[in-house]
Amino acid sequence: MQDLLIRGAWVVDGTGAPRRRADLGVTAGVITPPEGRARRVIEADGLVLAPGFIDMHAHSDLAVLTDPAHPAKVSQGVTCEVLGQDGLSYAPVDDSTLPLLRRQLAGWNGDPAGFDWSWRTVGQYLDRLDRDGLAAHACYLVPHGTLRALVVGWADRPAGAAELDRMGELLARGLREGAVGLSTGLTYTPGMYADRAELAHLCRVLAEHGAYHCPHTRSYGAGALEAYAEVIGLARETGCALHLTHATMNFGVNEGRAGEFLALVDAARADGVDLTLDSYPYLPGSTTLAALLPSWATAGGPAETLARLRDPAAREAIRVAVEETGSDGCHGVVTDWTTIQLSGSATAEVGCTIAELAQRGGVGGTTAVSGTTAFLDLLLADELRTMILQHVGHEANVRAIMRHPAHTVGSDGLLTGARPHPRAWGTFPRYLGHYSRELGVLSLEEAVARMTGRPARRLGLRGRGLIRTGYAADLVLFDPAAVRDTATFEHPRRPPEGIPYVLVAGTPVIDDHHPTEARPGRTLRRRTRGAVL
Repeated sequence: MQDLLIRGAWVVDGTGAPRRRADLGVTAGVITPPEGRARRVIEADGLVLAPGFIDMHAHSDLAVLTDPAHPAKVSQGVTCEVLGQDGLSYAPVDDSTLPLLRRQLAGWNGDPAGFDWSWRTVGQYLDRLDRDGLAAHACYLVPHGTLRALVVGWADRPAGAAELDRMGELLARGLREGAVGLSTGLTYTPGMYADRAELAHLCRVLAEHGAYHCPHTRSYGAGALEAYAEVIGLARETGCALHLTHATMNFGVNEGRAGEFLALVDAARADGVDLTLDSYPYLPGSTTLAALLPSWATAGGPAETLARLRDPAAREAIRVAVEETGSDGCHGVVTDWTTIQLSGSATAEVGCTIAELAQRGGVGGTTAVSGTTAFLDLLLADELRTMILQHVGHEANVRAIMRHPAHTVGSDGLLTGARPHPRAWGTFPRYLGHYSRELGVLSLEEAVARMTGRPARRLGLRGRGLIRTGYAADLVLFDPAAVRDTATFEHPRRPPEGIPYVLVAGTPVIDDHHPTEARPGRTLRRRTRGAVL
């Protein structure tokens, strides 16, 4: 007897092929042909049955441990996500680097009191996820900034030959322990201090292991095309696969220029570069307020950064960078304080812009101050943990990038703060509802393929990402006429509508619209060259 029979669904199988009406069975966590008898039957008339969605860019590195039911993702139909993004996460570490990383990443991920931080290696972190249990599966990227912190520290200097070798060894060990690739965060300290030779050295290790490079590039603003050209050039030179995460062209200097970026992508793919990308379906971005500082101001780590923010000469130099010349932390663009909105702060009103905060007197004041003064004082008051939205995107660019055949989906969802970006709860239903059903930017079948089969292929997931007999029963049932995101910038934690069932390894994590608290997920680890089992 089968565990489950799904009857009368419209199957969208993850390949982009037209939907078809079919029944489907599930037995022992695997898709099977339908049989006459089952312990449970779901009548799926009018519903689409698709493979579970894969989030190619997730910041759930701690959330999967502190809130293992993980409603933000499973309510969207996500059954697998890729952690370790933007060059910064919590493995591999040692006893001295972990406290500094915890402090640096508190804005992104929180820093829970009484938490068990007993792992140190990539393998130990993945073992911890499996021990505690996951609602959705997880893959992991070795974070380059974390490697650099472990080997070089937070110093603004090139790595020496021995340091390069050590980073390469740590990367290779992380890949052997199951990581699927390397992420770089080239506007975040300390990863932004890496030169091209350092990145090339690590990309060669990736190529040797059949793993991929996932860069947050050096600029999405004034130097965006040059930054994309740099990482594409590294892929050409070293032979490693490349995945351009949260691919975008932001700020006023890039309005209407997605075509120029996509021309670089097309030329590389035509030359044989193994290149894919992902994006989220929103205009604003989200990061820490401290990320806007120039790179020299954050050298040495959080304590030295805070000391500079108290120094009048350093404050003036920062002002020149952010207001006149364009900070490299703000992508080489002069900062417009009206576009920087607070999403998480312990000392200032969430929802206001830095410009509005400055007009009100900044942190604790009553007389208007400059935007830079409000910016620096808030960083001091929050000890660098302030989170922001950056309203710098362009709709035409977003649509052009999501149409590209190399495109997959990544939420880039940050889950902490009073009012985080709604993409953490809304990315996947927004593609299906707003961009597919309402605007017709993508067909339903194409949208599903970008969330399932194509990312599974990039990750090397065997037996996942498609609806096929013998494949893992990571599945989502949704109503194509009703699915939509309800999370907003004012209410960012609202769950989507129109997704009544989500199964991970054949076990419901969303059952008739209700979370089940089940933890059937596991880490999906790279076991052989380019393949994840």
